[in-house]
Amino acid sequence: MNQPLAERMRPRSLDEYIGQKHLVGEGAVLRKMIESGRVPSFLLWGPPGVGKTTLAQIIANTLDTTFYTLSAINSGVKDVREVIETAKRSTFFSTQSPILFIDEIHRFSKSQQDSLLGAVETGVITLIGATTENPSFEVIRPLLSRCQVYVLKSLDKDDLLELINRTITTDYILKEKNIELEETGALLRYSGGDARKLLNILDLVISADVNDKVIINDKIVTERLQENPAAYDKGGEMHYDIISAFIKSIRGSDPDAAIYWLARMVAGGEDPKFIARRLVISAAEDIGLANPNALLLANACFDALQKIGWPEGRIILAETTIYLATSPKSNSAYLSIDKALALVEQTGNLPVPLHLRNAPTKLMKELEYGKNYQYAHDFKDNFVEQEYLPKEVLRQRFWEPQQNAAESKIVEHLRRLWKDRY
Repeated sequence: MNQPLAERMRPRSLDEYIGQKHLVGEGAVLRKMIESGRVPSFLLWGPPGVGKTTLAQIIANTLDTTFYTLSAINSGVKDVREVIETAKRSTFFSTQSPILFIDEIHRFSKSQQDSLLGAVETGVITLIGATTENPSFEVIRPLLSRCQVYVLKSLDKDDLLELINRTITTDYILKEKNIELEETGALLRYSGGDARKLLNILDLVISADVNDKVIINDKIVTERLQENPAAYDKGGEMHYDIISAFIKSIRGSDPDAAIYWLARMVAGGEDPKFIARRLVISAAEDIGLANPNALLLANACFDALQKIGWPEGRIILAETTIYLATSPKSNSAYLSIDKALALVEQTGNLPVPLHLRNAPTKLMKELEYGKNYQYAHDFKDNFVEQEYLPKEVLRQRFWEPQQNAAESKIVEHLRRLWKDRY
């Protein structure tokens, strides 16, 4: 049987694995654990086609341990328990617990995830879960607390080029062909950092060419994909492109485009909670202080959706989508926290000024904790000018107001209090 190119090129060892150097490169955390021969339970969080399943298989092969795999789409509690019982019988023959790999673990229900807890805690199995969704939202807290979370990134340009060159020179079918790689721009663009998608496109382009010499350039790749657009969207990867278009339409204040992309997701059977979460994020990231009510509405949308369900839930999503798309926009809060985080990264744990510290004990009072602190409510307008930042970063500005009615009003208020500071 002729396997798909993506399956033929699946790495069998860490040396063949491309990307994720921050996890499996020389001296990286996962590689160290694998080389030590002991791997604890963990979750792999990242977009499709970046090597989550492959990495789990490589770990099992390297450790020479039993490898069980379940898909959250078609496995139930009964399947989980059967694997655990089988694993219990095999733990005597290996120092490393059998590995249970669960693909799309975010689709497991609470009861399914609960069924894993005992076996993970006692070490009967080593759980490796793969998810494209934020585990903080989708994985129950007791299970999350027992698993380290590792974030996988989309493959960058160098990773993808390495994969292309390795494929056309080492694949037992392609290396027999006369392939001339003139351009790679379209291959990289359409793949979107997804190795599986890249290999599917490459397979499509090469298999469609009946000539002795196969030429690959941007024009040919684009033409082949236009002829067969589904060929490079296997496994539902387009869902990430559509959610991107949806959020960008809201950010761009285009309610018609936003509703169109919403309809595409609803018609395609997208998880409504996935859409609602993105609306909450958009309300905070793209609208923010220009209209703080947007976050309240988006959060209410998320709650209402769980109470109402389908098909009426589509109306709640539509109302929120239009509200966010037509709302004034500001990302000042988003920029301010990133600016503050960058400074914290640079300056480390600066001491809290003494006057801002609590002094619940006599010793703390003797050390002048809280001394000279001025209680704002004791002063006119509930305000008194004093310093609240460590002396090393005094008067550092993080929040930069943007041009909209709501933030202009905030600035007007702050200027009355702080004078020239704002």
